[in-house]
Amino acid sequence: MITVRPAHPLDARDMAAILAEVIAIGGTTAITGEVDAATIRDWMQDAPQASAWHVAETEGGQIVGFQWIAPSTALPPEAADIATFAKPGHQGLGIGSALFSATCVAARALGYHWISANIRADNVSGLTYYQSRGFADYGRISGYRMANGLIVDKILKRYDLD
Repeated sequence: MITVRPAHPLDARDMAAILAEVIAIGGTTAITGEVDAATIRDWMQDAPQASAWHVAETEGGQIVGFQWIAPSTALPPEAADIATFAKPGHQGLGIGSALFSATCVAARALGYHWISANIRADNVSGLTYYQSRGFADYGRISGYRMANGLIVDKILKRYDLD
């Protein structure tokens, strides 16, 4: 059984391990640099107040995924950006569904009207995940240059909370 709770700085080590594994596999995230616990703690600490971070964990307390929403200068104030990461090999266990339920509650409480997902066009699992949550395409970024120099297209998806 998967449970979801707000993330806190003590979760940063496990969150960083998940993200580092996802980055090492490649092909699903635009984050390309090294991510460690200090980086995650900094992201959480520096996040605007209109942000929410959640972790998904097993009955035994193992963190198997995390998700956050935050405002973005690329979006209007009524929208938040979302990022989702599941531990490789643990997808399909309800992690994303559980995280998204908690995130929607938090987004409404923070006053957001919609959530934007910015997904690499070659990230089939990410596109499928957001589509299955009810996100609809609303735009595309062509020729996005990632920090490592790779150029990809990105699909913009939107989920209306109202």
